[in-house]
Amino acid sequence: MYCPLWPERPFDMLEQAKIWANRFLDWYNHQHRHRALKFVPPAQRHAGQAEKLLKRRIDLHEVARARQSERWSGNIRNWPLAPITYLNPELDMVLKQTSNAA
Repeated sequence: MYCPLWPERPFDMLEQAKIWANRFLDWYNHQHRHRALKFVPPAQRHAGQAEKLLKRRIDLHEVARARQSERWSGNIRNWPLAPITYLNPELDMVLKQTSNAA
C-alpha cells in the first residue's frame, strides 16, 4: 500500500511515533481509497456512506458510457460491496476451522 506519510528514518522519541501513528490512522481511515472496499475510505464504509457513493459512481459511468459508447469495450466496474469485509480473511478462516474442530 502506498502511503505518502511513511517515515524516512526511525523515530527519536516515542512521542514522535505516536504523532506519526495518529496522522497515519487519520489518513488511512479518511483519505485512503481501499481496494477491498471498492475504493471507498474505511470511515465512509463504517459510517454507512459507501452504498450512496458507489451508486453515484455507477450512475456516472452509465452516463459516460451513453455519451461515448465507442470508448467502452466492456462492462463498467463491478462496484457492489461485499456484505462483510475482513482485515485478515485468511486468519479468519483458520480461526473458524479451529473452532469448528473443537
